[in-house]
Amino acid sequence: MIEVRVKPRSRVSELVRESTGMWIARIQAPPVDGKANVELIGLVAERFSCPKSAVSIKSGASGRVKLVRIVGVRGSADNAV
Repeated sequence: MIEVRVKPRSRVSELVRESTGMWIARIQAPPVDGKANVELIGLVAERFSCPKSAVSIKSGASGRVKLVRIVGVRGSADNAV
């Protein structure tokens, strides 16, 4: 599980970790019709090198702070949650 703060309508799509441990997702898609959530799932899957099907939004689907679940990923210290 990771906690992600989403910033939609950004210039570039990126997922970075702050010193506080929270992840910041800057995504290009607007928060309309679930487009931002779809892009977030793709971004998390890319960052953690897992299939999109392994990523789901557990809570906060309609808010800016989301709890994202990643199933079956064992990462390095850089990817640690």
